[in-house]
Formats: sequence, structure tokens, C-alpha cells
Amino acid sequence: MKRRLPVAILLLAIAGCSSVPPAPANRISADVFQNEPEASPAAREVAMYALMLLKTGYRFGGKNPEAGLDCSGMVTYVYREAVGMPLTGNAALLAREGREVAIDQLRTGDLVLFNTLGRPFSHVGIYLGKGEFIHAPNSRGQVRVDKLTNRYWAQRFEMARTLLD
Repeated sequence: MKRRLPVAILLLAIAGCSSVPPAPANRISADVFQNEPEASPAAREVAMYALMLLKTGYRFGGKNPEAGLDCSGMVTYVYREAVGMPLTGNAALLAREGREVAIDQLRTGDLVLFNTLGRPFSHVGIYLGKGEFIHAPNSRGQVRVDKLTNRYWAQRFEMARTLLD
């Protein structure tokens, strides 16, 4: 019994010094979106224009709703039509536009970027607010709204960028 007491005290001391490992960097929880900044009129226009594209068919390389849209085609189309901003390129090129914003500073109209193909910035969508974004997911789908807190998207989230100041 006398030998076990020092061992027990040592184990308790070690346990007391340990800490819970930090959450993965890409973990996104709903409480992050509680105090979102208010959207500007231009940002609201971007979101509304994007929502008009719901259920538009997917087409790889698609740049207009009539032919179908891919993720970057949807973003460039929406920004051009909604606010007259000429954007070009795929998701990786769009990841260079504007400035980076922290997840807790996301505003309606910001770009959200993901790694869905095992390479950085392979997918892009437009943030709508309250943890939701709109995007053209893949050839098996249509333009739709998803939650950033969805496990699939939370694990693949890489960065957000703002184009509207």
C-alpha cells in the first residue's frame, strides 16, 4: 500500500498537467456563426443572385446557367451579373482574389474554399450567412445550399476570402 500511494500521486500529477488536444484546425462549429457582421447591399445582391441559380445543372467548365455551371463558373457568373465584378479562373485562381478572412469573420457574399480532390482549393462556393453556402457540387448534382458545419465540408474547408469591402 505504501508503494502504491506515491505512484498514484505521481499519476494524478501527470494527468493534471496534461491538456485536451486542440481541435483540428478545420473543425467548424455552429457557434462560430452567432455574431456575424451585417452584409452590405452588394453582398446581399450576390447572395440573392446565387440563390436564383438553385437547382441549375452541373457541367464541368460550365460558365452560364443555360449550359450548366461548375463551382467556379457559378461564382464568376454570380459576381459578374450581381455586382459587375469580372472574375475568371478556377477555384485555385479564385483563392488568390480579394483578401483572406477568418471563419468567425465570414460575411454574406464571401468565397469559401475547400480541398475536395486532394489538392488545395479544388472547390469554391459563396457564403450565404448563418453557416450556409451555395455551390455547384459535382456532376451528380445541381447548385444547392449546404452547411459549413456538415462533417464533409468542415473537414475539407481551407479558407475564406472576401471580395467586397
